[in-house]
Amino acid sequence: CSENTVELYNPKTIQSTMGSIFRVNVTYYNLSQFLSLVPKAHPIYGTIVEGGKNIYKEALTKEAIIIIGSESQGISSAIRELITHPITIPSFSIAQSAESLNASTATSIIVSEFKRTSNI
Repeated sequence: CSENTVELYNPKTIQSTMGSIFRVNVTYYNLSQFLSLVPKAHPIYGTIVEGGKNIYKEALTKEAIIIIGSESQGISSAIRELITHPITIPSFSIAQSAESLNASTATSIIVSEFKRTSNI
């Protein structure tokens, strides 16, 4: 977890995990410091609403970091500077497109695409 994320043990956070929170090890890091230590060979993907490469056309790699921004503010400018591969989920039709996806839905789509294309 980043030191700037929602409190992990917030009741709404725990409820949203449906109990899975107790099956993972959680560690807090300063995200900027952590990302600065990532080897150059490992891309840092970051989700942005506009200007990123289409997730379905980007060559996704198995050993990578994925940054998902908050629903209200996205990825902070300090972290955005460290992203090596900005990505976006395309809308399929202007008439039917949503303004944005919530963070959990976007994460599900992105992780699924990484799994599908990189055989994780």
